[in-house]
Amino acid sequence: MNQVSFRDMANSVRALSMDAIHRAGSGHIGLPLGAADVATVLFTKFLKYDPGNPEWPDRDRFVLSAGHGSMLLYSLGHLAGYPEMSLDEIKRFRRFPSKAPGHPEYHPATGVEMTTGPLGQGFGMAVGLALSERMLRERFGPDLVDHFTYVLAGDGCLMEGISYEAAAFAGHLKLDRLIVLFDDNRISIDGPVSLATSENQGARFKACGWHWIAADGHDPDSIAAAIEEARQTPMPTIIGCRTTIGLGLPGIAGTAAAHGKPPTDDEIAGARTALNWTHPPFEIPEDIVNAWSKGGSKGHADFQSWSERLANSDVSLREEFNDWNNGDLPDGWRDKLADFKKSQIKKPPNEPTRQSSQSVLGVLTKSIPNLIGGSADLTPSNLSRPDNISAISCDDFSGRYVHYGVREHAMAAISNGIALHGGFLPYCATFLAFSDYCRPAIRLSALMNQKVIYLLTHDSITMGQDGPTHQSVEQFVALRAMPNLFFFRPADAVEVAECWELAVGLDIGPSALVMTREGVPPVRLEHHDENLSAQGAYELAEATGEAKVTILATGSEVWVALEARELLQGAGFPTRVVSMPCLELFENQPLSYRESLIDHGTLVVSLEAGTVVGWDRYVGPEGLIIGMHGFGESGLPEEVMRHFEITPEAVAERIQSHLETSVTKEDA
Repeated sequence: MNQVSFRDMANSVRALSMDAIHRAGSGHIGLPLGAADVATVLFTKFLKYDPGNPEWPDRDRFVLSAGHGSMLLYSLGHLAGYPEMSLDEIKRFRRFPSKAPGHPEYHPATGVEMTTGPLGQGFGMAVGLALSERMLRERFGPDLVDHFTYVLAGDGCLMEGISYEAAAFAGHLKLDRLIVLFDDNRISIDGPVSLATSENQGARFKACGWHWIAADGHDPDSIAAAIEEARQTPMPTIIGCRTTIGLGLPGIAGTAAAHGKPPTDDEIAGARTALNWTHPPFEIPEDIVNAWSKGGSKGHADFQSWSERLANSDVSLREEFNDWNNGDLPDGWRDKLADFKKSQIKKPPNEPTRQSSQSVLGVLTKSIPNLIGGSADLTPSNLSRPDNISAISCDDFSGRYVHYGVREHAMAAISNGIALHGGFLPYCATFLAFSDYCRPAIRLSALMNQKVIYLLTHDSITMGQDGPTHQSVEQFVALRAMPNLFFFRPADAVEVAECWELAVGLDIGPSALVMTREGVPPVRLEHHDENLSAQGAYELAEATGEAKVTILATGSEVWVALEARELLQGAGFPTRVVSMPCLELFENQPLSYRESLIDHGTLVVSLEAGTVVGWDRYVGPEGLIIGMHGFGESGLPEEVMRHFEITPEAVAERIQSHLETSVTKEDA
């Protein structure tokens, strides 16, 4: 085999990327050409990976936060030997079906650690990866947990606000295994980044507690020296790699035109000449392929050594490590929740569901040792920290609670990173109204089917005096509209336990657990061994006599529905009440079950102190939707509920009036 130069290896990344983008007729060519040297140094000299065991728990993680440069990642995956990133997949870049989509989509078998594309989200998730590594190393020791998280980020990632939150958090905790490679090409889509920012990134990150290193992004020795220095630094590091976007493209290298504009035939030919790449499209010489395969071979040896250490470790430690990484929950955790449900039936509490949630968390955290969580500086309000767990700090990572500060954007992304890493089951908490800050990360949770639990309290206009800025209205339908997300809104302590059980017990996918600020009366007064909430909806109270009304209610409006039922029945209108804690689970039930609950032979009424949007699919054209048609108001909860006519008396009156109006129309 001829001696293969570093330049040959880096140019093979460029060539594959050029060929795929040229064939697709679309894609972002600038980053793969500009950052290929940085990525090649990382993969050939530092990154610990084994393509044959892509989900090895102690592998280094590589995150392409600048997801628009996806062909860089796919080229690296193919050359590094990930079997599912074949040359045929590269040739189908941006086509369907292909494992090389326009932006990276979570698929470890192709070398893609997470879905990225919305700029800054990868940066935030990478902080979660690094936090998981540090917390697991605290528990299992460096023989089993000893790896780095590397991030390739661009100017756009650093401009997005989430990067500020995530960087400050990582610096505060001194996450020293986090290394960001900043592709400092100083170009954005509109033109030079100087059009929009004059920020000193080095000073910014130093202020956040990071180490800053400047490097020549086209000099392999400069890049390698910077990474080696970063690996020895007791804090997170960002390396400013000065690069030329679209390196080699004649006439447009170093300009905004190289960012995402598909290259012409002449530009591709000129780049091949500039790079001295004479091989046909999609053809990589065997000696270069073999040189790339050495990295994977070394990684396999590392994997085998690690496997031996795991096999020789203490039996109980090994079993726990494997259970945590496989996502296996310990025996008996459901039994503890069943005991909790029984206790709530014996002495039914009249309390906010957020308080019930804290009690359930106390049960779960005792039963599930790798359940960890945190809040965006709302712990006393969310009641997200049970008494039996301690908080982490930069000096002690043995705790299980995370103080995220006022950083909802980063908190949600970090939670995604924790879930992606494996080992922990994360939850995070804020107000439901502030879930809008979390939404981009929640959407990625759903896209990747990651098991993250979002605890969202202060769920409606009933939070009262803080006013409409803090009162959720449209968030109900906004989150329910998101594919793969389960939106739970329990009515009392028993339903809270059932909904937590469902969220924790899911095999995959995120959940939103929505809790009240205000106290709610108990509605479940008889014990059932089965989880009634598991079907998404169930009949809570049947009608006395032949039903004329069916009320569908969620959360804090279930007790309102029950009291309205009493008034209606007293007025001669037999009424059923159906509790609907999770519409997504209900939609998964057989049609026969759904039709048995929503009886359109009765007047079907929906009752929820959120937007009325979406309920028409359940009540039908003759039904009645009681809810919010606008934003809330500031006032005491009972004042606000009276104003918007969401009280037992007002609900019963509206239903009775609707029934009487319908009869009048029929008579006419």
